[in-house]
Amino acid sequence: METRGRISSFSYEEEDPDSSALSTTMSIDKLLPALLECFGIILCGYIAGRANIITPTQAKGLGNFVSKFALPALLFKNMVLLDFANVIWPFLWSILIAKVSVFFLVCILTLIVASPDSRFSKAGLFSIFATQSNDFALGYPIVEALYQSTYPEYLQYIYLVAPVSLMILNPIGFAFCEVQKWKNQGNHQQSKLLIVGLVILQVLKNPIVFMVVIGIIAHFLLHQRIPVFMAEFVNGLANSFGGTALFYLGLTMVGQLRRLTRSTVVTLILLTTAKLLLMPLICKDMVDLLDNSNTSALNHSSLSNYAFLYGVFPTAPSVAIYAVYYNAELEVVTSGMVISTFLSAPIMYVSAWLLTIRWMDADLLMNSLQNVSFNISIVSLVALVWTIGVMFLSKKFKRLPHMFAVNLFLAQSLTCIGMILWKFVIREDNFIGQVLTFTLLCTSLYSTYVWPGLIALSLVVLRRFEDVKVSPGLFVIAGWGFPALVTAMLLITGEKMSDTIDSSFFYGKNQVMFLSCFVLPPSGQCENSCESSDCLLVQVEELQQVTDRQVARHVLLCLLLTVSSLANLSSCLWLIFNPVPGRLYLELQFFCAVANYGQGLVSFALFGLDKHFIILPFKRRLYRLWFGKQQEQPQVDQPEEVRMTCTQFTKYHKDQCTHDIVKKRRCGKRTMVNCFLGCELVEWLQQVGLAQDRGEAVLYGMRLQQGGILQHIKQEYDFQDSHFYYRFIK
Repeated sequence: METRGRISSFSYEEEDPDSSALSTTMSIDKLLPALLECFGIILCGYIAGRANIITPTQAKGLGNFVSKFALPALLFKNMVLLDFANVIWPFLWSILIAKVSVFFLVCILTLIVASPDSRFSKAGLFSIFATQSNDFALGYPIVEALYQSTYPEYLQYIYLVAPVSLMILNPIGFAFCEVQKWKNQGNHQQSKLLIVGLVILQVLKNPIVFMVVIGIIAHFLLHQRIPVFMAEFVNGLANSFGGTALFYLGLTMVGQLRRLTRSTVVTLILLTTAKLLLMPLICKDMVDLLDNSNTSALNHSSLSNYAFLYGVFPTAPSVAIYAVYYNAELEVVTSGMVISTFLSAPIMYVSAWLLTIRWMDADLLMNSLQNVSFNISIVSLVALVWTIGVMFLSKKFKRLPHMFAVNLFLAQSLTCIGMILWKFVIREDNFIGQVLTFTLLCTSLYSTYVWPGLIALSLVVLRRFEDVKVSPGLFVIAGWGFPALVTAMLLITGEKMSDTIDSSFFYGKNQVMFLSCFVLPPSGQCENSCESSDCLLVQVEELQQVTDRQVARHVLLCLLLTVSSLANLSSCLWLIFNPVPGRLYLELQFFCAVANYGQGLVSFALFGLDKHFIILPFKRRLYRLWFGKQQEQPQVDQPEEVRMTCTQFTKYHKDQCTHDIVKKRRCGKRTMVNCFLGCELVEWLQQVGLAQDRGEAVLYGMRLQQGGILQHIKQEYDFQDSHFYYRFIK
């Protein structure tokens, strides 16, 4: 079947009397401001945590307020005011069935494939991860933006659906975790009856569950009205939830991707797919099957779309709290929470936009798809030029795995160039130009599917052999030669489709088949700062910066590009086996376009803002521009907190700290320096109780530096939790 016919099938639905009103079922214009509001507040929280304005210990207090005061008050208020008369119960049963299905699917698969020593805890936590959504902090503002003016009753479903996880599914997950704890004890002191009792007690002690129950009871006793004497109090607590919860979500994201390891990649891919792809599809299908009471096709379609959007809501931060409590799978849960939150934003926006479309001309669809690909290619190309420049100037391209990453960035750049050229040559009757541009575009795009696999292979090899030497010729052939061979075979065997402008289907079904196969895949003492250009310690710092393999960043890059490859594979299989793709296939096509031509944005975010080469030098120059070249300020001009910290440390702790962490290290051919690593001081401050966590320890060290107690050996860097060398100067 021709591609144009496939695309035209998006308009296969017949017109009905309600079709003209379908565009009013969602206020799509309000969605983007709502997303910007939510993720803007999350970004503020992340910046506050990253800059140590709020430390992890302080963030815990904010989290306790959100989970034990603000959210329970919000739930109590809405349970009392809930209008059960307007509830469409088949919708609730559909969400319940969808959540239960995903919960037990994840649970059973985990029990089958996980190792016996952690099988039950993984099954419990992973099942909760895949089903507990961030309904209140992130979901409610988005639903309010979409449906407040059209279907305001949809907002109350958030409060009805949430207890499905909190009161039914989560206790089952907790039971699995308790069983794992019982098995790990060895002597099995606790009986199974006691485990059940502990789970029930833990659920009842949860203030969120407790206030839901109290709110439902009060709903019938108070006749859907909150007494006047307590209304303002409840409203005050409830209204404080929104912004505070989003800000706290940003705080919880700080440093979580550091926990990402190679062993968690496959697990994260599967869990993210279950949460952001499988859940919304099942929710929508269940509503389509069970909601037969609606006489209006408009209402039925609106509920079905709402169910899909609800399924896309990302995982709630409270799942990370459960992982900490049971001391299990913290790396997977925290990293997955961050990834699912930021992946959900574009999915929600594109889904809401496409689901408002009842009918659209095929040519208009193709032009929209081409424009999206063209625009994102331009932005991505700029980001990639910057990223490649950083890799070469920092000299990281000479070592693995950065050597392969640079080839990936080059392939992504050529893909963007090919897409930009395709925009112009496809409009002209120039067969040679079209073939050459298509060859460049396909070869480079296919190459972006190969290089992530080679990066993953290099990480595995480096884990076993620390200083492996790789001959680049063989890998260059694999990374560039194989895609070129596949493209050549496509040009020889394929048949050009004359009525399509989409580069993904320019050679019809053969191209789809090729792509589906492809993505399966003594001395003196150095008293002052070291002015010598050949200072050995500075050379060590620079060598560490160059040789830092940035394993977590490469793993995350491979993870995100694997998700992109899975989306392309799904698109190919959908088109091969489904004669009428439907509107959701259109959404998948737009997602694939953004994923294919926007890869450079991911690469830029992970490698373009190099900490040592970009951020720290910029910060240092900005500091010198603002304060001048004066490095030390008089003690009397320092803030009271800095002076008190410096006085306390100098009087009570400096001698012991010097004894514990300061060592003589060779600085030059004939010089030594008494110095220590920044990370060593951070650990020491926690051990002696001067800081409760690493964030507070960094703040403490920065105050010591500001007060003139310590400095970097070359006075180039602020104090930080790293392998930079510092020394005491007072």
